[in-house]
Amino acid sequence: MNHQNHQPNHQGERPAMLKVTGLQKIYNGGATAVEAVRDLTFELAEGELVCLVGPSGCGKTTLLKCIAGLMAPTGGTVELADRPVLAPPPGMAVVFQEYGRSLFAWMSVRDNVELPLKEKKLPKARRTELVTESLEAVGLTGFADSYPWQLSGGMQQRVAIARAIAYEPQVLLMDEPFAAVDAQTRADLEDLVREIWQRLGVTVLFVTHDIDEAVYLGERVLVLSNSPTVVQDDITVDLPVERDQLTTRQDERFTDLRARVYAQIQRAKRGTDQPVA
Repeated sequence: MNHQNHQPNHQGERPAMLKVTGLQKIYNGGATAVEAVRDLTFELAEGELVCLVGPSGCGKTTLLKCIAGLMAPTGGTVELADRPVLAPPPGMAVVFQEYGRSLFAWMSVRDNVELPLKEKKLPKARRTELVTESLEAVGLTGFADSYPWQLSGGMQQRVAIARAIAYEPQVLLMDEPFAAVDAQTRADLEDLVREIWQRLGVTVLFVTHDIDEAVYLGERVLVLSNSPTVVQDDITVDLPVERDQLTTRQDERFTDLRARVYAQIQRAKRGTDQPVA
């Protein structure tokens, strides 16, 4: 793992790591065709942490599946480090909301984290090193021999995060990963993500329906329109790099940014945007 003290840079100062261009997804169901995603174009610079929000049913999950190479778009392209994504790319890891389903109940925490590294065919010594480092990074050093069912929801999600970072991805996709945990656990996990991001210099695309979370975590917030989806707004979060749950959320600028994102989502729900021709 790259443990240099990473100082994140904003887009423009670094090359693009993830590029989505003109992405369109149409679901054909018999006689009807549903255009879920119409024309999405955005990019993430190397080492950027960007949050993605939008109204329910706006195609966030469809978009993530296309980015992760789990679903082929109808039109447009996804590129990871200038290479087209046509299948799940080796440089990408995904953390889903359903941590319970993504972990294997019959395998220990250590084995769950190690599994993708075996698929990567890494030597045993390197696997052990990466598992140890990633469990330490998420505060689970003492739980390597436990089983997921013995852990709380928040701890299970930490295991899923450890597994993703042990994989040493260039890009980490997170799909509403904290939606199912309580507020205090959620706050702890938010801080964990920012800490890991700063330490490892990984590029993060974090999908959430929580406006406060998006503003607290991100360097930018992309607001998606209602379906069929386009990027309605791209907001730079000009808050200090060092953030904490108390001070940051009381910052006047935090309140302003939150209000802007909220207004954009309300606008998206009303569907007041003109569709892209």
